[in-house]
Amino acid sequence: MGTCTMPHWLIIDLEATTDEGGWPVTEMEVIEIGASLVNRQGRELDHFQRFVRPLRRPLLTPFCRQLTHITQANIDGAAPITDVWPLFERWLGQHHTRLEGWASWGDYDRKQLELEWQRHGLASALAQTPHVNLKQRFAKARRLDKPLGLNGALQLAGMQFNGQQHRALEDARNTARLLPLILPV
Repeated sequence: MGTCTMPHWLIIDLEATTDEGGWPVTEMEVIEIGASLVNRQGRELDHFQRFVRPLRRPLLTPFCRQLTHITQANIDGAAPITDVWPLFERWLGQHHTRLEGWASWGDYDRKQLELEWQRHGLASALAQTPHVNLKQRFAKARRLDKPLGLNGALQLAGMQFNGQQHRALEDARNTARLLPLILPV
């Protein structure tokens, strides 16, 4: 089987506005989109990364800047989600026919995206694509009492986190490394 016909998985990670103690999803806005397109072995075939300028609360909290290492300048220079999402969809379009599903570590990213699509009237091919919560799947595969954070799961699998935590593309890439341990072969 050639790599062209192999099913691909899209791993998405979002960074969003927040503060100490967290905000409800309805209060949060995406500030970075990271996506890694991988094969079932978790090997990256393509990726997408963009900063997004939040519209309701354009000033990042000190907590958010510290957590994500995303600067106010990164955000000030970015386009709003209404401009960034169509770029993402165009990027995704070239891979969509081979997409088996999309996944994220936990359910937050799916909820946040659905909210943003609704809020801004954005269309997405992902809305019709099955989503997998890898955090739950990993916990089930490993028979854990409760799901682990991404870093904890990597450590349990004998891996180190590569790159900067809480940055969208790095988080997506690290999540992808766990894919072969979670998906049925």
